[in-house]
Amino acid sequence: MVGAGPAGLTCAVDVRREGHEVTIFEAFHKAGGVMVYGIPEFRLPKALVADEAGVLESMGVRFEMNYLVGRTRKLLALLKDDGYDAVFIGTGAGLPKFMDIPGENLVGVFSANEYLTRANLMKAYDRVRAATPIYPSERVAVLGGGNVAMDAARMALRLGAEEVRVLYRRTREEMPARAEEVVHAMEEGIIFDFLRSPTKVLGDDSGRVAALEVQSFELGLPDASGRRRPMAVRGSEEIIPFDTVIVAVGNESNPLISRTTPELNVDKWGHILVDEKQKTSMDLVYAGGDIVLGAATVILAMGEGRRAAQAINEVVQ
Repeated sequence: MVGAGPAGLTCAVDVRREGHEVTIFEAFHKAGGVMVYGIPEFRLPKALVADEAGVLESMGVRFEMNYLVGRTRKLLALLKDDGYDAVFIGTGAGLPKFMDIPGENLVGVFSANEYLTRANLMKAYDRVRAATPIYPSERVAVLGGGNVAMDAARMALRLGAEEVRVLYRRTREEMPARAEEVVHAMEEGIIFDFLRSPTKVLGDDSGRVAALEVQSFELGLPDASGRRRPMAVRGSEEIIPFDTVIVAVGNESNPLISRTTPELNVDKWGHILVDEKQKTSMDLVYAGGDIVLGAATVILAMGEGRRAAQAINEVVQ
């Protein structure tokens, strides 16, 4: 199993139950994937994830931590040289997207991935017992309207920000975040600026974030996704002071495995192509979760891991 996230852990359990030896290769020092580095402690206690990983170890599943398949060892080597009968790839979609606007390289601009990883995996939220450096923030802008944006905004409050604003270029009805996550954020005092999006990040003389130039939008006709297309309102630009910007506009697949394994077919976004049994273009190589779906949910990733396990158990005797 390449990746100890929801898909990889689920696949490992079902394959191990059939009596096969299972090894999980994980790039981080803890198992759980997005459940430990992405989803905050206040939504999913990390002790629960650690307990589940402990159950797998008690079943005989072996964990190889800090192991980056594609760099530490290539995928083909696992099959040809190390004697593995099948491989499941569940490496997720952990490569953050940015907005490609001026000023995104200023000090104080974070991807939601980095911000949440510092807070969750490195326990920056636990100020009494953890010494993880976290950027001091008073006024935080979170760019995006998904569940990750809600997590980042709520985490910023817990890390001491005085004001947190979520900027989203559509209305609340079009937000991809679950309704209850939006409600929780509002109840905690997070401010929502709908129909607004930044055009540039402005810095001070020391190269740190000082403000955002923000533009207003109005909704036009639906686009290919079925949501109404946001259209910029000319002359609506406004400068709003912030000292921290968190970009939460989605993630992409890390291309490391696909670039080091040309036999593996991927789509234009880098997602691994699979059939109905999660089989890839390579014999005895399966994949599932966000590396196939794009950024999705834990439940969907687990379902793909389970399907792949069924297929692996059918071919590995």
